[in-house]
Amino acid sequence: MSRSTIAGVAAALLMIASAVGRAGADELLAEPKLGDNGLHVQDWFLQSFLEVGEDLADAQAAGKGLVIVFEQSGCPYCREMHKVNLRRPEIVAQIRETFDVLQLDLRGSRAVTDTDGEELAERDLARKWGVVFTPTLIFLPSDADPDGKPANMAAAAVMPGYFKPFHFASMFDYVASGAYRDQHFQEFIVARAEKLREEGEEVEIWD
Repeated sequence: MSRSTIAGVAAALLMIASAVGRAGADELLAEPKLGDNGLHVQDWFLQSFLEVGEDLADAQAAGKGLVIVFEQSGCPYCREMHKVNLRRPEIVAQIRETFDVLQLDLRGSRAVTDTDGEELAERDLARKWGVVFTPTLIFLPSDADPDGKPANMAAAAVMPGYFKPFHFASMFDYVASGAYRDQHFQEFIVARAEKLREEGEEVEIWD
């Protein structure tokens, strides 16, 4: 991705993100339902054949990255992510603009094919990738190239657990803008909050 493209993405994401933290209760999206596997359902998550390489290629063809999120039934932090973060329309719009999202079950038995060609049950793939907590989000950027290695080896960032809305949205921005290449995430969110405040926005980092 060129510097001009990165700058354009960053500017667009900053415009989307300026509303983060300001959505009122009357603006929230409908609460998600639970699927048969006990995971929350988002109708905009990928309907996948569970070929990670193909999902990544499809996302990249659309100019996006791929986020793989591991959840499990009964996880209170997963519930918080869906019922708080993913009910904010500005956050959902930001994510959908820049990433496809593949949901996997930490304890699931569906067969998933990794980018190294190995086919494993979801629970075994989680162990292979070192995922031990839910939710865990693995970010593959729009220029990720696993090159025959496991997909997690090409990750730009990993979100281990539940992040509050501002930090959650910022991580998607952090990867999509390419800032992960030369800036620590903590530096990124501080600078992002300061910039938005300078522009007159009210930023609620911890809400």
